[in-house]
Amino acid sequence: MPKRRSEPVESSPLPDALCPLCGRALGSVNIDRHHLVPKTFKGKEQFPIHKICHRKIHSAFTERELLQAYHTWEALRGHDAIRAFIDWVAKKPPGFYTRTDTSNKKKFR
Repeated sequence: MPKRRSEPVESSPLPDALCPLCGRALGSVNIDRHHLVPKTFKGKEQFPIHKICHRKIHSAFTERELLQAYHTWEALRGHDAIRAFIDWVAKKPPGFYTRTDTSNKKKFR
């Protein structure tokens, strides 16, 4: 069965690895992999990232927006909603996870 994008990474990253989105330590639980160029558009390179950070990215942007404007960590961190999320999640422990809502506005783009 193919893995869904929100399934955890099977092998844990290096113990001192940092999340490329929020900069917190990755830890060893609630970790996903993110494609900066979406798989839909033939993206191959994957990066370990907190599950909550990954969910936030995909709740804020469509696959096409990720391809066209948000295919770098700097561009993602520069978006106001992501910046606010990073400020909020910075106080949470590495393994912290809670559901993120999918934006209704995203569905109609």
